[in-house]
Amino acid sequence: MQAIIGFVVVAIVTAIALIILSKIPPLGIEIDGLDKAITAGIIFGVLNGLAGIVKGLLSLGPLEFIFFPVIILINIFVFGLTAKLVQGFRLKSIWSAVLGAFLLGILNSILLKLLAGLTGVAA
Repeated sequence: MQAIIGFVVVAIVTAIALIILSKIPPLGIEIDGLDKAITAGIIFGVLNGLAGIVKGLLSLGPLEFIFFPVIILINIFVFGLTAKLVQGFRLKSIWSAVLGAFLLGILNSILLKLLAGLTGVAA
């Protein structure tokens, strides 16, 4: 039950982060509304969880630094695939996917840390 609650919290935080990113016009990220952002947050979470298996395998062992670019490409792919799957979530260019994936990771981390600080629950 706690895992489901954790997933829902992260999906909502991701939705909020996507809305924030969509308000920065040069990024080229468009979200048609809160419902689309929540849907994108859920889809992104599921895809990221599936990709996490691959990323986890690539992160094993002493050659982790060699696979770091591959892990970054997987994150960009997941972000772009989410935009492709969710009608109402659009990226203007490949650079929107690159910057969006990078900034979403940073923004999610910040928002989850703030949420953990407010609730007293470890992020």
